[in-house]
Amino acid sequence: MSSAPRGPGDGPRVANPRPDADAAARLDAVLQALRLPADAGQRAQLLQYLDLLQRWNRVYNLTAVRDPERMLSLHLADSLSLLPALDRTAPRRVLDVGSGGGLPGMVLAIMRPQWQLVLVEAVQKKCAFLRQVAATLRLHNVQVEHARVEQLELPGFDCITSRAVGDLAELVRISEHLLLPGGAWAAMKGSVPQSELQALPATLQHEVEALQVPGLQAQRCVVWLRPRQPGRTNPDQVTS
Repeated sequence: MSSAPRGPGDGPRVANPRPDADAAARLDAVLQALRLPADAGQRAQLLQYLDLLQRWNRVYNLTAVRDPERMLSLHLADSLSLLPALDRTAPRRVLDVGSGGGLPGMVLAIMRPQWQLVLVEAVQKKCAFLRQVAATLRLHNVQVEHARVEQLELPGFDCITSRAVGDLAELVRISEHLLLPGGAWAAMKGSVPQSELQALPATLQHEVEALQVPGLQAQRCVVWLRPRQPGRTNPDQVTS
């Protein structure tokens, strides 16, 4: 197997051994606002991940966001805001579709080491980055797949997440073969995607749950999608 291309963060300077004090303080404030316990190791991993994302982004264009402070609020805090909702479902296996730079999949893997995360991405350079992060942070619960999700053949998942995939119906179409019975999709969105919800097949029920992202003055939500149970009425919901 050929080795992954060396990125701008490879080598002895991959991770900043002394994270920026301001970034650490802002991360602690986000975790406190979301009521997410994190030990010192997890906080260090989150900051190291952010550092790697910044370094590789200079060459590989992983995200359009360049400013480190905005990366923390638009990416890290945004991904962390999904955790309280996911915790209620207690998944064991999570598939992150179109993981890109690892959002939210890599953040979930850091915060929930007991979960198995599979990050699927069709772009090779992004997969190289994801593998570098997993190796550097020693995330043994992360598996990176360079593939189109519709072509994946893997054991099923309790939960399928997405943050950058297009519309909801397309997400379901390309990944429904990977969802376990009783499982659900958790699609992160900005404002409530009314037109996408209206286009969903009648075989799906949906629930829209508002997400509160500390430091981000913008609408965010997660759309839960589940197959309707035959013979039962499952009303769609919007929760705050």
